[in-house]
Amino acid sequence: MSTTETTASPHPQPTGYTSPLSRGRDGFRQLLHAEWTKLRTVRRWSLTLLGAVLATILASLLSAQGNQTSGGEDTIAVSADGTTVRDNFRFVHQSLTGDGSVTVRVAGIVPAPGRNADRPPILSPWTKAGLIAKASTVPGTGYAAIMLTPGHGVRFQHDFTGDTAGSSAGTAAPRWLRLTRTGALLTGYESTDGATWHKVGSAKPAGLSDTIEVGMFTTSPEAVTMNRSFSSTEVNGELGMATATFDHYTADGRVTGTLRPDDVRRAASSPNGPFPGMPSNTSTADNGTYTITAAGDIAPLEPDMDPVQQGLRGTMTGLIPLAALGVLFITAEFRRGMILTTFTASPRRGRVLAAKAVVLGAVTFVAGLLAALVSFGITRGILRGNGFKPPMFPEARWSDGSVLRALVGTGVLMALVTVCALAVGTLLRNTAAGIAVVVVVMVLPQILISGLPLGAARFLVQSTPMAGFSIQNTTHRVPQVDNVCLPEEGCYTYGPYAGLGVLAAYTAVLLALAVWQLRRRKV
Repeated sequence: MSTTETTASPHPQPTGYTSPLSRGRDGFRQLLHAEWTKLRTVRRWSLTLLGAVLATILASLLSAQGNQTSGGEDTIAVSADGTTVRDNFRFVHQSLTGDGSVTVRVAGIVPAPGRNADRPPILSPWTKAGLIAKASTVPGTGYAAIMLTPGHGVRFQHDFTGDTAGSSAGTAAPRWLRLTRTGALLTGYESTDGATWHKVGSAKPAGLSDTIEVGMFTTSPEAVTMNRSFSSTEVNGELGMATATFDHYTADGRVTGTLRPDDVRRAASSPNGPFPGMPSNTSTADNGTYTITAAGDIAPLEPDMDPVQQGLRGTMTGLIPLAALGVLFITAEFRRGMILTTFTASPRRGRVLAAKAVVLGAVTFVAGLLAALVSFGITRGILRGNGFKPPMFPEARWSDGSVLRALVGTGVLMALVTVCALAVGTLLRNTAAGIAVVVVVMVLPQILISGLPLGAARFLVQSTPMAGFSIQNTTHRVPQVDNVCLPEEGCYTYGPYAGLGVLAAYTAVLLALAVWQLRRRKV
C-alpha cells in the first residue's frame, strides 16, 4: 500500500495584484486638459492675456485719435457696383444707337502746362487718350475704352477695374484704335497702319442701353515721384495735364448728332472747379484734326490710408505681452524642473509641445479676436469723425468680407505669433532671451523699414514674420493705378492670405525644430 504525501513548497509563487486605482492615460485629449489647467490656474498668465487685449485696444484708440484727413473730394464718383472711383476726362462724343464702331488715329500725346507754370510739364505714365463708349456722361456709369498710354502702351479698360494690355507702343509713333459694339459686347482693336487690326480685349459694361455715347477722350492723372534715402522719404504728386492729337476719326452705324465736347466729372463745390489752380480742359477741331487737353483719371480710387487697418494698429503693442506669455508657457517649466514631471507623465514629447501649442493658440486667438472686434468698434466712429468717410473712404461695415477677414485674421495673427514665441522659448530655454528674440523680430523691422531704401524695406517686410500683418489690409489695389506703396504706412506687396502664410510657415518651421530638439535632448 502506497501513501501520497503533499508537502507545501517553501517558496510559494506570488499571486497577481491589481491596483484599485485606474490606469493613467496620456492621450492627446488628456494632454490638452492638462495644459489648459496650467494656463488658467496661473494668475499672472491670465492677467497677461487681459493686458494684451487692453493694450491692443488702447494703442488702436490712440492711433485713431491721432489721424485726420480732409475727407471727400469733388472728383470722386461711385460706379454701378459700389466701387469708389475717379471718372474725370474730356469727352468729344456723339450718340450711337444699336451696333456700330468708331475709329481714330492717335497722332501723339504731349504734356501740357499744369498747376505750376514755373515747372516743366509732367506726363504721367497712365495718361490716357483714345476711344471710349459710355452709358452716359454721368460719372461712374459703365464704359469700355481702347487707349494709348505713354508708359503702358495700348490698353483696353472697362468699368474701372478691368484692364487688358495690348502692344507696348508708347507716344513715339501714332496708333490706330477702333472700338466696336455688337449687342452688349464692346471690343477694342489696335493697328499700326489702319489696315491690319489686332484685337486687344472685349467686355460687356454695366448699364448700357440701346443708345450710348461714343467718341474721343483724354485724361491725365497725378504723376507721383518719390525720393527716398536712409534718413527720409519725400513723395511729390504733381497733377499735370496732357494734350492728345487725333485724326482720321470715323463712325459707322446709327450715329446721331455732331461731335460735341463735355467734361465728365462730378459737379464741383469749389468755384475753381474740381482741380483748383489747374487750367480748364479744352478741345479744338481743325479740318478733321482734334486736339484735347485735360487732367483727371478713369480708375478705381485707392485711398492713401486704410481706415480698418488703421483702427487695428494696436495689434503690434498687444503682441508684446503675448510674446512673453508664449515663451513663459514653456520656459517656466524648464526653470522650475516641472518639465521632468510632465515628460514622465507623457513621454511623447512632441505631443506635449503640440498640446501646448493648440491650447495657447486657441486662447490667444479668442483674445486677439476680442481685441480686434472692440478696437474696430471704437475706432470706426473716431476715424469717421476725423474725416475718413465717404466718398474718399468707403464705409467699413461689419458685414463686409474684407472687414471680417481683417478682424478674424488679426486673431489668427496674434495666435501664430504667440505659438512662434512658444517654439522660440522651447529652443532657447531661457525666458529673457526668448522674449527678446520674438520682440526684436516683430518690432525691429517696423523701426528699420522707414529708413531703408524702398526695395530693401519691401524685402524685409516680405521675408520676415511681419508679412502676416497684411491680413489686416482691406484696400483693393489694381495695377493700372500708380501709387506710392510704403511699407511703414501699412502697404504690403503680398496679398492678405499670402502674407499670413509667410507667418504660418515660420511658425511651422520653428515648431518642427522645437520638437526635434525636445526629442534629442535628455531633459
